[in-house]
Amino acid sequence: MPVLTRLIPSPVVVDIRPGALDDLASVLSDQRISHSGKLAVAVSNGSGARLRERIAPALPGATWYEVGGGTLDDAIELAGAMKAGHYDAVVGLGGGKIIDCAKFAAARVGLPLVAVPTNLAHDGLCSPVATLDNDAGRGSYGVPNPIAVVIDLDVIREAPARFVRAGIGDAVSNVSAIADWELANRVNGEKIDGLAAAMARQAGEAVLRHPGGIGDNDFLQVLAEALVLSGIAMSVSGDSRPSSGACHEINHAFDLLFPKRAASHGEQCGLGAAFAMYLRGAHEESAYMAEVLHRHGLPVLPEEIGFTVDEFIQVVEFAPQTRPGRYTILEHLDLKTHQIKDIYSDYAKAIGS
Repeated sequence: MPVLTRLIPSPVVVDIRPGALDDLASVLSDQRISHSGKLAVAVSNGSGARLRERIAPALPGATWYEVGGGTLDDAIELAGAMKAGHYDAVVGLGGGKIIDCAKFAAARVGLPLVAVPTNLAHDGLCSPVATLDNDAGRGSYGVPNPIAVVIDLDVIREAPARFVRAGIGDAVSNVSAIADWELANRVNGEKIDGLAAAMARQAGEAVLRHPGGIGDNDFLQVLAEALVLSGIAMSVSGDSRPSSGACHEINHAFDLLFPKRAASHGEQCGLGAAFAMYLRGAHEESAYMAEVLHRHGLPVLPEEIGFTVDEFIQVVEFAPQTRPGRYTILEHLDLKTHQIKDIYSDYAKAIGS
């Protein structure tokens, strides 16, 4: 008898709406994630700490752990502190660094993670990856998917606008990443997981085509759902391929070459995606993507995030070295410095016209 279905690694709860945080305790109890209420809650000293006073009364059995930052050492320290407790689950409450620390720590002590992000800066909130700073710079660590994701749109609206804008860049870059995956399939026969590709593509397109902005609940709902779907798509495929192509190679190159000057992950990914679309000859798509990114206040030219054209050329030339073995339009074209410079000049003129 052939296997006619497959299990999809995904959260048992995805609650995205205004006021969702107020129902966190009942959601965890109703879904049997923490029927006893014994929780380890990891928070930052920023947005998460500010919400502690509001939700602590509803979580009387919780132990609160303040996390200093987003490093591997922070995550290991958190895991060590939680090891002595007898918890049902770990709750990560805060921005991306706290969620990633909580993911890693929960995996290390063998507990499920509940992700409660306070901003929508990137698609890592529901992915099977924890990105943490280490002695070598920054590393990605495989972890289980969150068992639940609770996103309160009222909380998201209070986050600095730049964090929401960054999430837009990361979501939209899916469109370019899927084009790179399809290129690798045509050229090298790399297998595509059709379900993962469909989820990631539709997530990116939903954000790209939505007429609203970051002040609209309808748009924030679509963006939050897109970022969750992107994370699940990565779990389905077993790697970051559905959401990471030349766009993310360019992002990683910014981080490695200019670690003290790099912009946000989503800003760099959005810029990388618009340029990668132009590289593959999809000039109309590139122009439309650049137009949408600009409408949301995101950069599409390097000078908009403080880099010169020559520095951007350096970034693009170095980018393929950041993900050995990954085949994207950058590896396919294998451009030399002068070629990148010429194409960038055409790109800048095209999106500025």
